[in-house]
Amino acid sequence: MATQRPSFPVRLTPTAAAATGGRLPAAPSRPTVVTTPSMASDAIRARMVQRLAAQGIADARVLRAMGAVERHRFVDSALVNQAYEDTSLPIGLGQTISKPNVVARMIELLLGAPALVGKPNDKLGRVLEIGTGCGYQATVLSHVASEVYSIERLRGLHEKARTNLRHFRLATVHLLFGDGMVGYAKGAPYAGIIAAAGGEAVPEAWIAQLAVGGRIVAPTQSAGGGQALVVIDKTARGIERRVLEAVNFVPLKSGIA
Repeated sequence: MATQRPSFPVRLTPTAAAATGGRLPAAPSRPTVVTTPSMASDAIRARMVQRLAAQGIADARVLRAMGAVERHRFVDSALVNQAYEDTSLPIGLGQTISKPNVVARMIELLLGAPALVGKPNDKLGRVLEIGTGCGYQATVLSHVASEVYSIERLRGLHEKARTNLRHFRLATVHLLFGDGMVGYAKGAPYAGIIAAAGGEAVPEAWIAQLAVGGRIVAPTQSAGGGQALVVIDKTARGIERRVLEAVNFVPLKSGIA
């Protein structure tokens, strides 16, 4: 017959006390909490988001998106420890993944399009990204836009982005291999166009494919030979253009390779 389990608290009988030298048995140790790499990256990413907020990124949609996307999945294994630092990193073929502050800043500007004025909780509509790179910015965009078309001219990076995004299973992100300078007319009109490379000017094809009320955010060559961030709004009255702060992007090129 099975022995009845004692109820708690247990009172030690004289016989049991003698067997233990008069001491109560030691309490079981608490289980050790093992920190997994995923948990560690969550904490580091949260600190990255705090830094972005301290640097002036105020749109809650952008901060949530930056906190949701695991940037370490988009960089080479040798650079994983630098994934959440505010720095650009090489991704191969002479290209880089933009630093988090620049990604957040450009997406925040995109969300300031005329069509979204007074709608702080709304998503953007369809967005065109010029220069997929490793796919990181497209993934962040998927959290703030209803649909993302992202075009890359370098086949090696296009394939890398396809591999990187497979983990996320994003039905609203469409990766295209082609010449970003001509945009992607089949997906137009776009609520926003964002570029990860800078040319002498914003191509006319992008402006033509932008919806009224939409916005382009792109680096372009400045008068001093450097680059500056440019915002172009397409309104019912016409095109409005603003030149903002200096930036440093890879050059915008035509064709495929």
